[in-house]
Amino acid sequence: MSDKQGAKPHYEAGPYVNYCEHPGCTKWGGFGFAVGRGDPDWFCFEHRPEWKPRQA
Repeated sequence: MSDKQGAKPHYEAGPYVNYCEHPGCTKWGGFGFAVGRGDPDWFCFEHRPEWKPRQA
């Protein structure tokens, strides 16, 4: 709740759903991958890319 006069309450419509970006897949994308500050690409469990840590 805000102390400001005329402040509007913030209503959430529910959780934000990301779908898998693999062509033809309609499953929920629970795995987000981003490079730097770019927007993440979302994939389901089946289509998630192989993540490999950087070698020093």
